[in-house]
Amino acid sequence: MSLFSNLHRETKFLAKQRNLQLLFATIFVLSCFAVWSGISETTSQITTIERLIEKDTIDREGVLAKQSDYGSAAYYSFHLTYSSPSNMAFAAIGQRDIYPWKHRIRMLAIEGQIYETDADNPELSFLGRFDFAFLVSVLLPLFVILLLHDIRSVEREAGRYDLLVTTSKRQQRLWFSRAIVMCSALSIALILPFIAGALYTQASLATTGLMLLVVLGHITIWMTLTLTFTASKAAVKQSSAKIASMLLAVWLAVAVLVPVISNIAIEKMVTSPKGGDILLTQREAVNDAWDLPYSATWDEFLSTHPQWKNGIDMGPTFEWKWYYAFQQVGDQKASKLSNAYREATLKKDKLASHFAWLSPPMLTQRLMSSIAQTDTYAAMRYEQNIRNYHKELREFYYPLFFTENTFNLDKMSELPKFSDHKEKSKG
Repeated sequence: MSLFSNLHRETKFLAKQRNLQLLFATIFVLSCFAVWSGISETTSQITTIERLIEKDTIDREGVLAKQSDYGSAAYYSFHLTYSSPSNMAFAAIGQRDIYPWKHRIRMLAIEGQIYETDADNPELSFLGRFDFAFLVSVLLPLFVILLLHDIRSVEREAGRYDLLVTTSKRQQRLWFSRAIVMCSALSIALILPFIAGALYTQASLATTGLMLLVVLGHITIWMTLTLTFTASKAAVKQSSAKIASMLLAVWLAVAVLVPVISNIAIEKMVTSPKGGDILLTQREAVNDAWDLPYSATWDEFLSTHPQWKNGIDMGPTFEWKWYYAFQQVGDQKASKLSNAYREATLKKDKLASHFAWLSPPMLTQRLMSSIAQTDTYAAMRYEQNIRNYHKELREFYYPLFFTENTFNLDKMSELPKFSDHKEKSKG
């Protein structure tokens, strides 16, 4: 009997199995819910960003209209920064649940403002929220095990095994055909809601295709693993329940134990300062500046901004240029810790990517987050975008502090505007 004939026969057989139809319907509903949940979350984030952009502009214009000098304008003005979710983010929320995706910043020292909301990455989100990535990476293996664990044993327990083996010229093709049909039905139940979600969010064909490859690849891994195990000598005479329990033990090891143990190992292997350490260092530097001679601030400031050396003359009273100079110095003193924090975060993420090869669920979730631009690298890019924008604000204000004195409200229309530089997928 040809492979095509086997597939046709197994498809007809599957169509008569009400219990399997109910299972696939349940999986379809779960997939719909996961996609809906992801779209609801990303839509909420987009709506929040749009609302904040509008309010941010109105608030800043109102504040600027009340100021009489550039120092006050810089001090009281807030500037919204944000990281919009990509069109594919609905499928994998990823690190957006851990790292901030919006900040309002001022011309003050930037490191403290970034790490005021640092969440200290709590022991990894091992399972995460119920989105499509969670369904595929964590629950999909259970569906495959449920479908295929008794693919041979159920026939043996029903007394049909010997007859099937005898009448089939190639018995491996028989089991393979049955597994292909079942996993194809599983794939359809999972993927149809995802495709609908991708069309709704106008995700690109490239990212949609990559995500589908990851899903199908994960199904293939667990189908191969389950078929191999059920054909092994250890499973030949085992009951369906024992085979299922052994496969569930494998799932538990790779889906839960490997991520937990790898995270503990990574924390031991990589030492990192905390966001609170950076915040404290920067604030101490800023607070200490009030009690130090002006020259202490100017020496540190001019080491990185020598172009302003002719504009540092001051009278005995407070001047804004000195105030913002020691804000800059606060960032300079915290920069070593901040760089170490970012390097450690990326190093941890790289080590996690190595450990992920021991855990197909962990690898799948990382791949999906990467495609959706919701991984650690995306979070670090957003942090760098904040720093770049803050640098633009400083480059706008410093000439006004050091060379101009008369406040001109029209000049404030030239304030740099934040741009979300993250590449979006296009429909």
